[in-house]
Amino acid sequence: MKFYIIGERELVLAFKLTGVDGTIAENRNDVLNAFNRITGKGGTANIPTGEVPKVLILTEGAASQIEEEELAWQKTGNFPLIVEIPGLNGHVKGRKMLSDAIKQAVGVEV
Repeated sequence: MKFYIIGERELVLAFKLTGVDGTIAENRNDVLNAFNRITGKGGTANIPTGEVPKVLILTEGAASQIEEEELAWQKTGNFPLIVEIPGLNGHVKGRKMLSDAIKQAVGVEV
């Protein structure tokens, strides 16, 4: 398993059509359970445990529900790498876009 997605039903189903497995998360508890399970911290979500994905895709809506847990995980430097994508309603206001983060970190506009 190289990729895994946690997010809204429609996006998870769309990714499944391309062969990417995922978990539909409708609330914070769903997101946190799936996140903990995929990162090896436990959880009750129905996620294969034998193989850790290299990239965990979170919709911005899902990511906004577990900001502290996501930040703590990113500081460990372990797999999976977390990537946030906009949800069905577009970019969440107040969330930094990837191009903005690159510009701030490197000083180059992408």
